[in-house]
Amino acid sequence: MLQVDSVRFAYARDAVLDDVSFAVQRGTIVGVLGPNGSGKTTLLRLLAGIITPSSGRVTLDEVAVAAFGRRELARRIAVVPQETYATFDFTVLEIVLMGRYPHLGPFELEGASDLAIARDALAATGTVALADRLFSTLSGGEKQRVVIAAALAQSSDVLLLDEPTASLDVGYQLEIASVLGRLNRDRGTTMVVSSHDLNFAASICKELVLIRRGRVIARGPTADVLTREHVRALYDVDADIAFNARAGHVTVIPVAHAG
Repeated sequence: MLQVDSVRFAYARDAVLDDVSFAVQRGTIVGVLGPNGSGKTTLLRLLAGIITPSSGRVTLDEVAVAAFGRRELARRIAVVPQETYATFDFTVLEIVLMGRYPHLGPFELEGASDLAIARDALAATGTVALADRLFSTLSGGEKQRVVIAAALAQSSDVLLLDEPTASLDVGYQLEIASVLGRLNRDRGTTMVVSSHDLNFAASICKELVLIRRGRVIARGPTADVLTREHVRALYDVDADIAFNARAGHVTVIPVAHAG
């Protein structure tokens, strides 16, 4: 459904991404992993149509993302950025209702159906009790769940999440992983998640794309891609990798810098 074909992107002469290709099938979660500066955020911006490739194509259901109008594309793809700032003191419900904007006509206000969709998104992310709270008063984990709810309220086909657990403590990381896993399992939500957290990705992603210095070094099912050799190539570290029965997925323990 979402296809990246031989994509290159460069600022001036410096290539940020080079010859990147992979596909995202409907109903799956694909993790884009790589160290800081590897091009993950740029790739998500390309998928979202915020920027266009220097060469190659990004397509959604075989139509170039660049060919969609902004409002039309927002009905198909929703984005959860690394950080969200509210300029004014909006309530949580108001923040989530903003996700309905692509579905409203000029000067049209949200109706009963939009409110129902927003409340359903709050329920799906466990944030109903926060509806009347000011967004600015929330904790980091609460804010992230609310932003995910706003993206869900967009009723889009694809959800793009850029480092959704960045700056969150371990408890909130597990909470966000649980929310995303449940949305995929119960609603069939298609997601592309960028991260540098290998264990977070292993817990929710069915497939992985590993990127270093703007190039794909491996892609495929998580169990096949998350190997010692690939972790070493990606981060220059030696790691122990094993299936953890309690966690229900493979876990990665960095041991030492690769010699």
